[in-house]
This record gives sequence, structure tokens and C-alpha cells, in this order.
Amino acid sequence: MFEFKLPDLGEGLEEGEVVTWLVKEGDAVAEDQPMVKVLTDKAEVEIPCPKAGKVHKLHAKEGDKVKVGAVLLEIDG
Repeated sequence: MFEFKLPDLGEGLEEGEVVTWLVKEGDAVAEDQPMVKVLTDKAEVEIPCPKAGKVHKLHAKEGDKVKVGAVLLEIDG
């Protein structure tokens, strides 16, 4: 199980808001496939999938604020 954590997307960023999930639990995902849009203080950022697999669990809902380093989703594979 691979835990994908919200990366540091910019200078001093502490958290981001999940705007839109582009994947759902059970979806097969490819490396570099866009998976979530996150709103920071400065911009909306589309985060790609770091590895191929299957989405096991989403750890945040749309509208949730997520701290940098917190788990966003789990990927099997």
C-alpha cells in the first residue's frame, strides 16, 4: 500500500484545500495521471499520480483542508 501525502507545493505552504477529485476509490490510475485539484493561497494546482495502481482509499473530501504531509489517498500496487 502506497500512501500519497500532500507535497509542499510552494514557499511556506502549510495546507491546501481539495477542490476536485479526478479519481475515485476503485479506479485504476496510471503514473502521471491527474488525480486531484488542490487550492493553495496562490493558485489551483493539479497533482499527478506518482505511481500506477488502484485507488484504495481517499482520505479527504472535496472542500477539506489538508496539511502538507498528511495522507491524501492510498494506492494499491
